[in-house]
Amino acid sequence: MGPPESKEPVSGVEGESVDSEIHAAMNAIRRIVRALRLSSRAAEKALGVSGAQLFVLQQLAEGAARSDAAPSIAQLADLTATDPSSVSVVVSRLVARGLAARRSSKTDARRAEVLITPAGRALLRKAPSPVQHRMLEGIAQLPPARRRELIAGLEVVVTALGVADQAASMFFEEEGEGPASGEEDESLVASGER
Repeated sequence: MGPPESKEPVSGVEGESVDSEIHAAMNAIRRIVRALRLSSRAAEKALGVSGAQLFVLQQLAEGAARSDAAPSIAQLADLTATDPSSVSVVVSRLVARGLAARRSSKTDARRAEVLITPAGRALLRKAPSPVQHRMLEGIAQLPPARRRELIAGLEVVVTALGVADQAASMFFEEEGEGPASGEEDESLVASGER
């Protein structure tokens, strides 16, 4: 184990470099969060669904085009790069609105599948490409070593925030909580990220 890292402020040329890197990193994070937030608000305003719901609908439509079988919740979680419990909440909201449906698999009655309905397809035809989809494509295009560096760096930030043990719900789609339409998220207000 090496010597403990100093918590002293860094000065000089190296300090300016560190400061500019921190500013660049924070600006990149702000741009990503802003794009996700604005996309979600625009989808909700124009289509009546959240950005997460739009993203799941898109994945359902693309999944239907790729195969005969509709995806299960676990497969949908893989397609959206999130966990099954988060996807299940979003799917339940889509089903309640008639934009998606659940059914038993034709080949295995124990397996539940999720399908996009004609109403979901009609809504999707009016919708722009969700930001989450473009974000996944951007991450997928990174060379494997850069992707691993990105993950390692983000995990350090997550740990520093003290949220490493919290579930990672879909963007702006909290499980029954979060701001009502038009309200600011308290964490954004507290951090000045409005």
